[in-house]
Amino acid sequence: MDTRTSETRLRIERIRDALTASGVHAVLVPSADPHLSEYLPERWQGRQYLSGFTGSVGSLVVTRDHAALFADSRYWAQAEAQLAGSSIRLEKMNSGASTQYIDWIAQHLQPGQVLAVDGQVLGLALAHLLRTSLARSGVTLRTDLDLVQAAWDDRPGLPTEAVYEHLPPQAAVSRADKLARVRAAMATVKATHHLVSTVDDVAWLLNLRGADVECNPIFIAHLLLDASGGQLFIGDGKVPADVAARLAADGIRLAPYDQAAQALAALSDAAKLLIDPRRVTLGLREAAPAGVAIVEQINPSTLLKSRKTSAEAAFIREAMAEDGAAMCEFYAEFEASLARGERWSELDVDTRLSAARARRPGFVGLSFSTIAGWQANGALPHYRATPESFAQIEGSGLLLIDSGGQYLGGTTDITRVWPIGQITAEHRRDYTRVLKGTIALSMQLFPRGTASPMLDSIARAPLWAAGMDYGHGTGHGVGYFLNVHEGPQSISKAVAEPAMAMEPGMVTSIEPGLYRPGRWGVRIENLVLNIVVDTPEGGAFGEMLGFETLTLCPIDMHAIDLTLMRADEIAWLNRYHATVRERLRPKVSGPALAWLLKRTEPLAA
Repeated sequence: MDTRTSETRLRIERIRDALTASGVHAVLVPSADPHLSEYLPERWQGRQYLSGFTGSVGSLVVTRDHAALFADSRYWAQAEAQLAGSSIRLEKMNSGASTQYIDWIAQHLQPGQVLAVDGQVLGLALAHLLRTSLARSGVTLRTDLDLVQAAWDDRPGLPTEAVYEHLPPQAAVSRADKLARVRAAMATVKATHHLVSTVDDVAWLLNLRGADVECNPIFIAHLLLDASGGQLFIGDGKVPADVAARLAADGIRLAPYDQAAQALAALSDAAKLLIDPRRVTLGLREAAPAGVAIVEQINPSTLLKSRKTSAEAAFIREAMAEDGAAMCEFYAEFEASLARGERWSELDVDTRLSAARARRPGFVGLSFSTIAGWQANGALPHYRATPESFAQIEGSGLLLIDSGGQYLGGTTDITRVWPIGQITAEHRRDYTRVLKGTIALSMQLFPRGTASPMLDSIARAPLWAAGMDYGHGTGHGVGYFLNVHEGPQSISKAVAEPAMAMEPGMVTSIEPGLYRPGRWGVRIENLVLNIVVDTPEGGAFGEMLGFETLTLCPIDMHAIDLTLMRADEIAWLNRYHATVRERLRPKVSGPALAWLLKRTEPLAA
């Protein structure tokens, strides 16, 4: 048993001791913080601390006799490796949104027994589901215990980095205007107060940014708005005095981070509080007095920030051009170096690509940890090379690179796959099927208001036709110098909801994939902007939307099996490459320009 596994076993035993001491029979440790974030500050990485599993999504359940980690197919191989020898069983979920661990809990607990979940990190919607499901099995839910704290002696504190303002011209909409739009939405449901806990909503609404989570320019805070002002609950010393003064001018007062619940508890019975049940925790909801009327609906800011303005779209296009220029510089260096016989590892790809981005104007940092997966590692959708575990790029095969940057004018996310050496016919067929999926969805027109999950099958159809599929979603929303994963739209197999309607200005990824475990992976990803499209019918059947492809970087053509490509697909690819050449040519020179021109030559049918 290695040191890591021994430590994991000890931590599981410690939390079992806490179970016994507290008189409960099981604990659920979700991947969550008090803001229900996707990426967590260290303090709330309890599931990772206890299990050793480092994937960004997953839930841990520990009973007095069993321990199980629930993860979807993106993480199965990673979880199996990281859980080996730990006594924790991997339970494979069908999707990241699955709640099948609730059924597992019901099966492993007896009537009258108790499940503990920290209510401060338990989403309100999930709490409703848990209580209803467990009640049928006679299991009691306790949400007043933080058993992770009992098992984690050296638990990190709150992040302390200072926040800063996102300023014009890139901050194209003022803080006052955003607050006014949210208050207008509050007025439509006669809400006197509105609690905003999701950190990207708080950052967007106040035109502030921070560094409390790696790669996401956000900060830990809650915001309670009323009809004319509001309180920002944030750590002491995190807001510089000049920023605090400008916030005060817009009616936003600072308060200690840990006083959000206290402020809710002080609301009068005449108050009407707007909360988003999927974006607020049970602990905060229960802080409001019983007499306060509650309106549950999606945060207005979540809808507003998903619809980028024309000015923001212009800055995003410029950020994409800078990002594309960095990619050209990197790939020119990469290919020339390989041609000279120099050795590269996955770590070298990460380091040098990040350096190329850092040289571009407006660059702030990476938008997520770079995924550079050679051959079998490319079959792990959320793979990350580390100094302890990485591959050398040698021989022949496929190199998958999924990367992105944070720029003052936008957030980028791009995946490309590059053939190295002599690839096989099977490589080409897999690559081409995925490319056909990317192109199919990129060309699609659809009525405004279409639920985004309805578009998912369009990208999958070329793969389905060959009996293939992939386990992750096809597309996620992307923030504006904010989180690289943003709602409410999701091109996936998710159950469609009204908030997922596609509207002009939304930025979304298109990223079908194909993964052969132990061999290779293929994913081709661009970001696209929803735009209104004129049709021959002139709107007789309603307003139609289409996609403007924002990402600017050549798509490899050497790995294409032309016998699988239709003429219209080749025409789309040639138009795309003509745009890439036109937009990037002024931004690169020397070897990068030569690489760009070579890689954007038209493909003959």
